[in-house]
Amino acid sequence: MINEYTEKDVNNILNVINNAALKYKGVIPENSWHEPYMTDQELIDEFADNVRIFGYTVKDKLVGVMGIQELEDVTLIRHAYILSDHQGIGIGRSLLEYLFQINKSPRLLVGTWEGATWAVRFYLNNGFFLHERSKTDLLLKKYWEVPELQMDNSVVLEKI
Repeated sequence: MINEYTEKDVNNILNVINNAALKYKGVIPENSWHEPYMTDQELIDEFADNVRIFGYTVKDKLVGVMGIQELEDVTLIRHAYILSDHQGIGIGRSLLEYLFQINKSPRLLVGTWEGATWAVRFYLNNGFFLHERSKTDLLLKKYWEVPELQMDNSVVLEKI
């Protein structure tokens, strides 16, 4: 059910990401929204930055993805998306639990849009705590490369 995916799977991965990201439209700052939400090149660049993508399949169809990026002292959860018609049935939790099992770092962080309350709630319900604004800003600057507007509208959660 859960396998690691590579650059050869870009189209299938992007299908999941761009479908699920439609939920952000009208929630995140308007000038941060674009279609497609992620391009082929952006995903290829993520693989080049050592992001590993794991996918959940149902009847040979990729329906969910979640990645990790192992850095020196932390592991970041990256690109967690479930097809809109497969959300709310435990696929995200299964992927997250898989990442917990393979994670080698004592610290596991995830950043997401503050307005994506469903995503924040998902992580809180799965053993993460929400960092305060000042700590979020420090963590975003240290571990992510995102525009200032995205930083201002993002949160960081950490696995307890």
